[in-house]
Amino acid sequence: MVITYEEALNWMLNRTKFGIVPGLQRMEEMLTRLNNPQEKVKVVHVAGTNGKGSTISYLQSILLEAGYTVGTFTSPYIIEYREQIMFCGEMIQEEVFIQLVNHFIPIVEEVEKLPCGAPTEFEIITAMAFYYFGEIREHDLFLVEVGLGGLEDCTNVMTPLLSIITSIGHDHHQILGDTIEEITFHKAGIIKEGIPTITAELKEEALNIIRNMAIKNGAVLYEFGKHISVQHINNDNGEKFTYYGINTSIENVEISMLGKHQIRNASCALMAIEILSKKYNMKFSANDIKAGLKRAHKPGRLEILTSEPMVVIDGAHNVEGIKSLVETIKTHFEREEIKILFSALKDKEVEEMVAALREIAKDITITTFQFPRAMSEKELIECAVELNLTYENDYRIAIDNNLKKIQKNGTLLITGSLYFISNVRKYLLSKNV
Repeated sequence: MVITYEEALNWMLNRTKFGIVPGLQRMEEMLTRLNNPQEKVKVVHVAGTNGKGSTISYLQSILLEAGYTVGTFTSPYIIEYREQIMFCGEMIQEEVFIQLVNHFIPIVEEVEKLPCGAPTEFEIITAMAFYYFGEIREHDLFLVEVGLGGLEDCTNVMTPLLSIITSIGHDHHQILGDTIEEITFHKAGIIKEGIPTITAELKEEALNIIRNMAIKNGAVLYEFGKHISVQHINNDNGEKFTYYGINTSIENVEISMLGKHQIRNASCALMAIEILSKKYNMKFSANDIKAGLKRAHKPGRLEILTSEPMVVIDGAHNVEGIKSLVETIKTHFEREEIKILFSALKDKEVEEMVAALREIAKDITITTFQFPRAMSEKELIECAVELNLTYENDYRIAIDNNLKKIQKNGTLLITGSLYFISNVRKYLLSKNV
């Protein structure tokens, strides 16, 4: 039994030693002992390589604007561990987290004695989310973000009201495979029999996998660029567009999150609102939709922390994410000087990511941070030498050095792993930058 929040958090974080283990058996064993709470929630299930968290933010914001109560499960966390489980935009309280941990300790201890092995930290927090919204906290809708892949991800244990697959790119090769087709096969694993599915994916080789999975499951598929289209409108602040769906068109939609990729994410959310309205009789006004979209934000996604000098943080953690970031910087940030501080996990395609970043900046520093999958100092130095980059082992020193050197009208862009961005954000805010 744990007493304090720190004890509860340490118990959870200690489970990270079990790593990432695909498969649903451990999850199912826990949920069986919890009276299958995943069968009692109304879920929108969101998979994809990039854009999952943003799409959920758009949906949550619209739903809250319309007066609905909303639960969310997203990962990884940027500000605080408990933000992974949120109710109506607020993370669960420390007391609730302590209660959940104490409820789960005997269940986890029982399951880890079984042949399936010990539940991982991510499996436990996922099961907690299902239990919290299935048994404790009444809600109208539960928005669930896939952790990794889809088919064998531990969130894939329920039948949702609808599924969303955002854009697909190269990530987690060691688990999902090396090709877009292999990766998409896992993402498309969330498509369920007869359940409407929305996708923002544009690559034909990925779409073919998604289409075939939808046909196999008798699921109606709504594609961006086919059933969903947009007309981009020039706008100095944020993004502005007109949305065209199946039964709805909405003019002059504004979102605060920057980038054309965010228009695709917002459009998926709008298509989801159409389905929730038509199939599940939920009610939304045009004002709910517009106000909700404009208010939606996600910490660590092209987040501007200060303006003079401009410090921007963005969790672009794979090649596709970096390319979207570069395109957005070119469009929205006309600055004379851009310096970049970058850090990626050791299993990422660092060379390709750095090549894309060089399109917007010559001054790139690579660093590392404390995390099991982060680069070691030796790996960091080898990478820096190979790619001809400046390096600094301590990201805090790298930040301080860049801030001293940059001009008032310059931009310091800090990007890479979301786990890195979480550390950076805390450090910068502690400095009152």
